[in-house]
Parts: sequence; C-alpha cells; structure tokens
Amino acid sequence: MSQVIGRTNLAFSRAWHVLNVAADGRSLGRLASAIAVTLMGKHKPIYDPSNDCGDYVVAIGCNELRLTGNKRYKKMYYKHTTRPGTGFKQIVMDKLIKKFGAGEVLKRAVSGMLPKNRLRDIRLARLKVFEGQDHPFKKNIVVMDAQSNRRGPGMLKYGPPVKAPKKKQQQNEAAAAPPTGDKVAAAAT
Repeated sequence: MSQVIGRTNLAFSRAWHVLNVAADGRSLGRLASAIAVTLMGKHKPIYDPSNDCGDYVVAIGCNELRLTGNKRYKKMYYKHTTRPGTGFKQIVMDKLIKKFGAGEVLKRAVSGMLPKNRLRDIRLARLKVFEGQDHPFKKNIVVMDAQSNRRGPGMLKYGPPVKAPKKKQQQNEAAAAPPTGDKVAAAAT
C-alpha cells in the first residue's frame, strides 16, 4: 500500500512570490519573519524541518524599507574574522545601508530568522532583493495578481502580458482604421 496521499510533487514545486516592500506597511522584523516562513516552506502542508521545500521570494522596493524607533542610527552589526586582536568588525545600520543598500539589511534580518543548520545558506539564496521596482524574474512569477500572495495596497501586477484573441484583435483594428475614400463618399451622401 502506498504511503503517499495526493499529489505531493505539486507541493514540492517552488513558486515565486513578489513582495513590494515600498507598498507594504510592515516594519523590517515583521517582513523578515514572513519571508523566512516562505523560504522555509512552513506555509505548505508538506513542511518538514529537514527537507528544503520552500519557495522563492523576490523583494522589490527595498530602498523604502520601514524601520521603527532609532534603529537606523543605533543598531550595530558585528562580525569577526577569527584573527585575534584585529578580527572584530562592527558597523552601524546607516553605514551598512549607504555601503550595500537596504536589501542587505533585509537579507541579514531574514538570515537571523532562519534555522541555523545546513539549509540556511540554500534557503537564503532563494531570496532576491532589489532596491527599485524592476527585477529580471518577471517571467518566473506564476501568480498574475501580486495581491493574492502578499498583503499591501497598490501591488504591481507581474507575469507575461495577456494577448487578445485574433478575432477580437482584427475587429479592433478594423474599427480603429481610418475610413477609406469609398466609405467617406458613402457617408457624405
């Protein structure tokens, strides 16, 4: 007897989600936790912590990232190169944004919310961040209306343009064409 119920291969397929950070009203931490859930695949019925079944997330408009309080000027990011004496480095969030952009701040926040295991870097690689509204992954977006996969007013629509059927297109061209000499003479009489 089979242990598999239903079409689980559809659940394992990776969808692409678009998140417009500029239009979303959530702050940095709330955005990062929602992105982490999507990258891990916790929104799917087949979620398992040891399997990598998460989706792709494209975050656009990161230059308008919402920060609360005085974090921009007070929050510090630390790292160590493992060299004794000179290996400790620290940078303020404001300098990090000026140097690498606000997308790097979002990536670091999401990275901190992912589980610390072998899948962390693989999951984080599926997060694509962009400062503006344009991105090269428009063909990968399956959901035509971005409002259906993320909250927020004024979300942009993505996906391939929908072509009109040929019959309607020919009728529209005939209606928009300027009248010829025979039609003008017939209309004048």
